[in-house]
Amino acid sequence: MSIPRDLSHPGAPVHPGEVLREEFLVPLGISANALAMALHVPSTRISEIVAERRGITADTAYRLSRYFGPSPTFWMNMQLNYELAVAYKYAQSVIKKEVRPRVA
Repeated sequence: MSIPRDLSHPGAPVHPGEVLREEFLVPLGISANALAMALHVPSTRISEIVAERRGITADTAYRLSRYFGPSPTFWMNMQLNYELAVAYKYAQSVIKKEVRPRVA
């Protein structure tokens, strides 16, 4: 992967759609519509993922894995890392104020 961000750092969330677009679709010259047809999914699903407006589901992860090769776990871990990074930002501003740690 050449996306220059550290996924383990909570301040740098990388949406799986960015990776799909920049590491797979653009270099291979595949459109979102062509990928959707190859995966047998609605074109809106892939378009929304690539536009970073939708996450990758387990179903989509299996389909991407079958088509491109990386495991479904690769795609799901990317989604998980993104969601945790986004939640971390929210946790710092809201959850940390609202939720007190349990006292033994």
